[in-house]
Amino acid sequence: MKIAVFDWRGKRHLGRLDEAAGVMQRFKLASADVGSDGVVPLIGRELPPVAGAAPLAEITLQAPIPRPRRNIFCVGKNYREHVREFATSGFDGSKDPVAPIVFSKVPESVIATSTPIRIDPAVSTAIDYEAELAVIIGKEGRNIAHEEALDHVWGYTIINDVTARDLQGRHQQWLIGKSQDTFCPMGPWVASANALDLADTSVRCWVNDELRQDSNTRLMLFDVSTIIEAISNGITLQPGDLIATGTPAGVGIGFKPPKYLVAGDFVRIEIGGIGVLENSVETR
Repeated sequence: MKIAVFDWRGKRHLGRLDEAAGVMQRFKLASADVGSDGVVPLIGRELPPVAGAAPLAEITLQAPIPRPRRNIFCVGKNYREHVREFATSGFDGSKDPVAPIVFSKVPESVIATSTPIRIDPAVSTAIDYEAELAVIIGKEGRNIAHEEALDHVWGYTIINDVTARDLQGRHQQWLIGKSQDTFCPMGPWVASANALDLADTSVRCWVNDELRQDSNTRLMLFDVSTIIEAISNGITLQPGDLIATGTPAGVGIGFKPPKYLVAGDFVRIEIGGIGVLENSVETR
C-alpha cells in the first residue's frame, strides 16, 4: 500500500494510491487532520474510509511529512563502496565505521517531489546528491532490541540527502551542510512496512540521464534494525520520526573531478517498492 499527501482542488488531502486506476483514493478526514504533519495522524490507527478519488493528473504531491516535528535522523557512511569513494576523494580518511554514524537535518529543509532544489552560489559551490531509503517510525520506543526493531516501523519513503560538501568540511560537522533550505527532498509517498524486502531493495539515482548510483539495501553496513537499535539507545523514538539510512556509492564527490549539482540539473531517485522522487535544480 502507498499513502500520499497531496493538494487537489484547493485543499490538502491524505489518500491511498491506486496506480491501476490512475487515481488517488481520498481518505475521509477532518480538515484539522490534514496539515504539516502529513501522514502522521494515520499512524497507529485504522485507515479512514475512502471519500472519493482524485485523478493523478490533477493532484500535486506533497512530502509525506511536510514539516517533521523533530530533526530527521540520518546515517552516514553506511555502504562500504561509499566509504571508499569518500576516502579516495580526499575529503577525509574514511574507514568502515564500527557503529552507525548519526547526524540530523532540520525539518525546514524538507521539500516535495517536483519541487526545485535551490542552490545559492554565494553560500556553496559543492552541492551533492545522496539517494537514501528513509524509515518512518510507527511506535514509540526506547532501547529497542534488534529483533523487535522492525515492529516499530510504519513505512518507508525516499529522501535525497542533499549536501553542501564545502560547508560540511569547513564546519567539521554535518548539520549546516546538510540542512540548507530545500536540501531534503522527500517522497513521493509512503510504502507500507510490509511492501519492502529490506534484504533486496534497489536504490538508484540518475542526474539528468546518467545513472550515478546503483545499489541495494542488502549492501548496507548496518541494516535498518541495527540503525533503530542504535538511535533508540537512550533516545525515545516517537511515531512520525524519520530515519534516513545512508547513501550508496556514486555521489558527486566520488568522481574525478567531482560532479556536483548545478542549475539546470534534474535528479531522479528510484527505490524498489516505493517509487520515484524527482527534483530539478535551480539557482536561488
